[in-house]
Amino acid sequence: MARGDGIGPEISDAVVTVLEAAGAGIDPVELPMGEAEYLAGHASGIAPDTWERLRRHRVLLKAPLTTPQGGGYKSLNVTLRKRLGLFANVRPCTSYAPVLAGPPKMDVVVIRENEEDTYAGIEHRQTDEVMQCLKLITRPGCERIARYAFDWARANGRRRISCLTKDNIMKMTDGLFRKVFVEVAREYPEIETEHLIVDIGTARVATRPERFDVILAPNLYGDIISDVAAEVAGSIGLAPSANIGPSLAMFEAVHGSAPDIAGQDLANPSGLLLSAVMMLVHLGRNAVAERIHNAWLRTLEDGVHTADIAGASTRLRVGTQAFAREVAARLGEVPQRLSPVSYPEREPLDLAAITARPAEAGVCRKTLVGVDVFMHWDLGERDPELLARVLKQAADGLLDLQVITNRGVKVWPNGLPETFRTDHWRCRFVARPDRPVIDNVDVVLLLGRLQQRGLDFVKCEQLYDFDGVPGYSQAQGQ
Repeated sequence: MARGDGIGPEISDAVVTVLEAAGAGIDPVELPMGEAEYLAGHASGIAPDTWERLRRHRVLLKAPLTTPQGGGYKSLNVTLRKRLGLFANVRPCTSYAPVLAGPPKMDVVVIRENEEDTYAGIEHRQTDEVMQCLKLITRPGCERIARYAFDWARANGRRRISCLTKDNIMKMTDGLFRKVFVEVAREYPEIETEHLIVDIGTARVATRPERFDVILAPNLYGDIISDVAAEVAGSIGLAPSANIGPSLAMFEAVHGSAPDIAGQDLANPSGLLLSAVMMLVHLGRNAVAERIHNAWLRTLEDGVHTADIAGASTRLRVGTQAFAREVAARLGEVPQRLSPVSYPEREPLDLAAITARPAEAGVCRKTLVGVDVFMHWDLGERDPELLARVLKQAADGLLDLQVITNRGVKVWPNGLPETFRTDHWRCRFVARPDRPVIDNVDVVLLLGRLQQRGLDFVKCEQLYDFDGVPGYSQAQGQ
């Protein structure tokens, strides 16, 4: 257990109270991580020897952590997920109407890819005006999260999976995610599937949550969708989550450390308590998980609420520790108006089998056809015609200049004067018709010629065809 920062220690104490009262047989070993470790000089918020202890125990119940303000501090949440291989994030979002405010019917589980996408955290400043963030989506990453989602749905009696991406814009990265989803879906014919563009899909989560069963999404979208779903269901303070990998698992509340109410016995421990319920199921202790979850539901139903969820049905407003005691007092009871939960014994998912199959070596014929050179250039009133003349002179017949874009929009040839331009230019060079075969030596020679002309290239991306299919996007307006 990591007791966390802010409200973390007090909600951790509350959860332990319930676990002990339920006879969960849990003897938590506290691992130091978070704000104190950051301030002790550990940039990632965790000491090196703690990693080995964590790997030895293999299961972590983590309260919210605080990342200190200022540069140089990495998010420990992201670090834990990536370093420990916790590729699947599972976030159930359930409505508790009519006991709490929320839609009458909502029982959605968001399964989110947990390691890739923009959360790789690879960012660069390339010019005075332009920053970039790389979005990395891999076929193995897509395949194993898709298989996990379908296996999880099958094991838990779910009937439908909705995949949400933005593949109408990001045709290669999000397009790959959707393509692999469709491929994997063929192996699970009993499960219905659909694909929605993420903007309208998220809007429908907010307005018609009852139409969703399981939602599968890449990392960034899944993070946003699950927060929206949790708020629609009633409160993000009630939302639990599981982070699952082949050999380790981490369970945590979705909400943050809320330092503004820390130490005041005001925090709702429900998110962490329900995360502990997910942990017990993961450990195969389904009966005790069921007792705790039903006791929690009965507590809500009886009108015993913390301040954040208090409303018309509240009979008794309590603090953090009193809420835990009320849940413990109802162990063995089941709700009458809300639906009781049931966690039947079942075989755990075979996570080793879910891991994506490695690609066959040499499966695609990869051909270099050109290079995108990104330039920091701020001369001549940012005139693309002038830049094109300079680049052509520098290339001197080695490669052909095909197109120049600015922020992805074509500005040469035949650009429009209304297009806004910054000091960051993508300049695409391609093989000449009379010399279609090129290699990286040609790219190096081109960069050398640009350097000799005093041109500031900040990045280059080789352009490849894979089995004759372009492995790169076209310029907007091209």
